[in-house]
Amino acid sequence: MATFRVSTLVAAPPEHVFATWTDLDRYPEWIGGVTRAGDLVGSIDEPGSRYTLWFGRMASPTEILEVERPWHIRTRFGNAILKGESDVMFTAEGHGTRINQVFVTRGFIAGIFGRLFAMGSYRGSFRGELETFRKLVERDALGRG
Repeated sequence: MATFRVSTLVAAPPEHVFATWTDLDRYPEWIGGVTRAGDLVGSIDEPGSRYTLWFGRMASPTEILEVERPWHIRTRFGNAILKGESDVMFTAEGHGTRINQVFVTRGFIAGIFGRLFAMGSYRGSFRGELETFRKLVERDALGRG
């Protein structure tokens, strides 16, 4: 197991940040390599619910383990390359929202790929995805006035 942490401050309220984070249709806009998300069984607001992220032909089944709207969501995900858990906290900070995300990988291969995704801030890295998400939410917030 390996643990990786990323954080950013988003200039938008927690309710908007959380709503965007849990909008499966928006995942391809900010998660590197995701071509589609769907197959939701249950509600994104309920532990035990499931959905699938697709990276081309490779599926990554995901289960919601814990959720407290708009403050917290923890999921378990996995495919042949990367599997583990994501634990995300959304905290009001000033006029925005601090996102703290912790990835814990499972298995040797996932640990190696997790390390690669944790390095740098390129588009598909953990930090790069979080920064792409921040820009997406802030652009949306500006559009709302």
